[in-house]
Amino acid sequence: MMVIIYGIAEHLNPIKARLSDVIQATVTQVIGLPEDKRAHRFVPMSAADFYYPSGRTEAYTVIEINMMEGRKVDTKKALIKALFENIDVELGITPIDLEITIKEQPAHCWGFRGTTGDEAQGLNYKVNV
Repeated sequence: MMVIIYGIAEHLNPIKARLSDVIQATVTQVIGLPEDKRAHRFVPMSAADFYYPSGRTEAYTVIEINMMEGRKVDTKKALIKALFENIDVELGITPIDLEITIKEQPAHCWGFRGTTGDEAQGLNYKVNV
């Protein structure tokens, strides 16, 4: 799983470590991904390059979650809802200022540890949850 987080630099940079911790704790809780499988990429942007919908504040944050397909719809929905709640409680980013997307790819489209996801051996987490 790889998570990419976009936001306005002045808002995102000061909270990166805490936001990463909240995201990882939530993913661990809901999906069972081990803590040491954290792969988060932060993309702080200038306000001039980050357009967002009306009614949002400078706290507007976009989270893209890339994962191998196989998780159940209920699991993905639970992850999204838990992220909304946990990020609001822990960081004060309200759900109106948070956009979350899950992008799934077949396992054969992932490459890590020198192999493809469908050929990987010894994963210490489950994909089909």
